[in-house]
Amino acid sequence: MAQAIADRRDIEFVLYEQMNVEALTKTKKFSEFNRKLFDMMITEGRNLAIKEILPTYGDGDKGCIYENGQVRVPESFHRIFKLVTEGEWIALTDDPEVGGQGVPMMITQAVWEYFSGANTAFAMYPMVTHGAGKLVEVFGDDKLKKRFLPKLYRGEWAGTMALTEPGAGSDVGALTTTARENPDGTYTISGEKIFISGAEQNLTENIIHPVIARIEGSPPGPAGITLFLVPKIWVNDDGSLGESNDVLVTGIEEKMGLHGSATCQVTFGAKGKCRGFLLGEKERGLKAMFHMMNEERLNVGTQSLSMASTAYLHALNYARERVQGKHLTRMLESDAPAVPIIQHPDVRRMLLWMKAQIEGLRSLNYYIGNMFDRLNAATTPEDKTACKEVIELLTPIIKAYSSDRAFEVIVQAMQIYGGYGYCKDYPIEQLLRDCKITSLYEGANGIQAMDLMGRKLGRKQGAVFMNLLGEIQKTVGAAKPVSGLSGLAETVEQAANRLAELAMYMGQTAMSSRLLDAFAFAAPFLEAMGDVIMGWMHLWRLTIVRPRVEKLLGGLEPEARGEKIAKDKEAAFYDGLMHSGSYYIETILPVTMGKMAAIQKTSPAIMEINDKSFGS
Repeated sequence: MAQAIADRRDIEFVLYEQMNVEALTKTKKFSEFNRKLFDMMITEGRNLAIKEILPTYGDGDKGCIYENGQVRVPESFHRIFKLVTEGEWIALTDDPEVGGQGVPMMITQAVWEYFSGANTAFAMYPMVTHGAGKLVEVFGDDKLKKRFLPKLYRGEWAGTMALTEPGAGSDVGALTTTARENPDGTYTISGEKIFISGAEQNLTENIIHPVIARIEGSPPGPAGITLFLVPKIWVNDDGSLGESNDVLVTGIEEKMGLHGSATCQVTFGAKGKCRGFLLGEKERGLKAMFHMMNEERLNVGTQSLSMASTAYLHALNYARERVQGKHLTRMLESDAPAVPIIQHPDVRRMLLWMKAQIEGLRSLNYYIGNMFDRLNAATTPEDKTACKEVIELLTPIIKAYSSDRAFEVIVQAMQIYGGYGYCKDYPIEQLLRDCKITSLYEGANGIQAMDLMGRKLGRKQGAVFMNLLGEIQKTVGAAKPVSGLSGLAETVEQAANRLAELAMYMGQTAMSSRLLDAFAFAAPFLEAMGDVIMGWMHLWRLTIVRPRVEKLLGGLEPEARGEKIAKDKEAAFYDGLMHSGSYYIETILPVTMGKMAAIQKTSPAIMEINDKSFGS
């Protein structure tokens, strides 16, 4: 059971062998760290996840209780929230000067992969709290930082993100929440928000809401939005708690999954007594809020990866233990014994597909973590800009591609369980329900695709995108001379070149009279781009793996090779990576080439069909 959260060995491979996290310790920013410290943090986080958080997973699915404006979370959450806050896990990555520990993002990702994999619904509370704290750190003045930041980063108070409104949805510029300036410099806030994670709970004594609203007289649309900090209970100048701040939770959503995470409907100022603090500049609120949104979108990538990894490891264990059916080569033998289902070809196909997806997703998500770490350690404006550009380009893919693929992985895990996977006796059906939200919140995946095609691809006349393709070509160049990788490298190279052609075509089409046709294929384009980047991640892995395999298994006959793999965990690990990487490039990327051909057809049927023609 313990292993069925995240693969520690693959995490170590990505951190130390692929991303070379130890190189960060040579920089001034991270000079106080070393591998021993990194391993210790990951081990402690893993132990907390396995021993304390994981046992609450089923209990969390029973859900939260709403009564008279108050929410009670599952009872088991209280102990683990206390352990997370006492261990100072919330602000791992943040600067020690503001109460953090200054840990590299990649190490934090590893810890939170375990936390989210153990219980994503619970992990939402500290995760969103950190996002609110980061807004205070980046945009708050000294008074706000002193008053709120330590409490948020320590988890004494919780935070939320109050964006969505009933009539606005993803169109945040259509909000109706208003703000009126008071003589003392505070603002009176009035409006309703929905889908607010953790807006009410009984884990902390106060909850701090970053709220977007429009100051009376500000222009309509996104340009007129301002960000405010609204505490549930008023916070006095000396940091003590005052009176209730007219923040009323009117209900919680009955969701498909994530039942342990209270998703609330909130009314601010029903009695006209809700006050908030200006956070950042007037009419610059949307830009500030998207700072948190982008952080949360990257967190969604880690959430998605963690749930997919958990589902895969459960399915793998089940396939090894579940005995059913004869071996295909002995089907006609009446006395042939039943075998574990992992020996059946179709089950092996599903398992290898899942394994390849998860390993690629882990490398992709940690690659963005690496970009953040390099950004924080950079000493020149040029290096900082280069890292920011990669992060901005890939954020839509991290969020949308990771969540879509993770859900598909869990679907395959359920298929391996058969009918049992559809039942509550096993964890897969809850994982499937919990994971679905990842493609919906923090900007639905279709919006991510439009952002990628409409804003990100064209940055600097496409130079940022082409620079990324240049990185892929560097890996291709490094792989071609490696024994056994030449053909795989050529396949990735062909896919990357085809993606470049397609991106140019989509950009030109979007600038033409066929704008709507182009954006009708934005989501398939994001998927294809994600596929190609995953192929790159696998080829990058293989340039490391292939020499290890040769060293451990080279020259052995098949029988001796099998014996070595059975006895040597390292040999089994690298052999597994060799097969999953080869499978992805040989089996999945050719399908992607077909996807790209279909996208370039840009069928007009989507936009030409009459609204009435979809059906009655």
